[in-house]
Amino acid sequence: MKRLFPILSVITAALLAYALYQALVVAPTDALQGDVYRIIYYHVPSAWTAFLLFLINFVASVVYLIRRSPKADIVAVVSAEVGVVFCTIVLVTGPIWARPVWGIWWAPGDIRLTSTLVLWLIYVSYLVLRRFSSSAQTQMLAAALAVFGALDVPLVYFSIWFFRTQHPQPVIGGGGSMDPRMLHTLLISWMAFLCFAFLICWSRFRLELLKREVEQAHAMESLVGAGAAAKASMPLSRSSR
Repeated sequence: MKRLFPILSVITAALLAYALYQALVVAPTDALQGDVYRIIYYHVPSAWTAFLLFLINFVASVVYLIRRSPKADIVAVVSAEVGVVFCTIVLVTGPIWARPVWGIWWAPGDIRLTSTLVLWLIYVSYLVLRRFSSSAQTQMLAAALAVFGALDVPLVYFSIWFFRTQHPQPVIGGGGSMDPRMLHTLLISWMAFLCFAFLICWSRFRLELLKREVEQAHAMESLVGAGAAAKASMPLSRSSR
């Protein structure tokens, strides 16, 4: 598997470069928004990637709660970390896109904007809990929080179907239409982002697995050392009597 990583890295870099070329050169200019709309090729794929990663986090958390699988716990924390990164990209690119189109950076009453921010806060809280809590129940509490946080993902996605928001009605799956070249570029960008996210998750998984193996080895050494010290002190304590 290690030999595949450099190959996948080259393929991902090529896909990202190709997606950028498609977004800036090949895709046509939007008739209403002009060139500023091209941020869609980063904003939307980032959102889709974050949703997928949070779904993986949800499944891995449920598996951990049922089986107490250490690898499932690692998958959960890694997918949450990378998901937060992509969700942050969504929250940054959204206002940049909104300012010239809507005339405002942020609409406080917009359900999609608010629910996306809440989603980001939930998973940041999840990571803070994993990072700073030393309780024996930390992993279970984090898994429960992840299951709760996953409930916000459908609300974010379907909000524009059921609520009036600043966001336009969905073009894909919502009865609208998109220029085939735009859709082609959007899907290529998403594929590139998925490959990039996979590489990051793969690297983090290997690193986290190695970290836990080292921590477990240190814990075993400490137990062995404590046991040896206890045995060494027993004759001394008897002689002192």
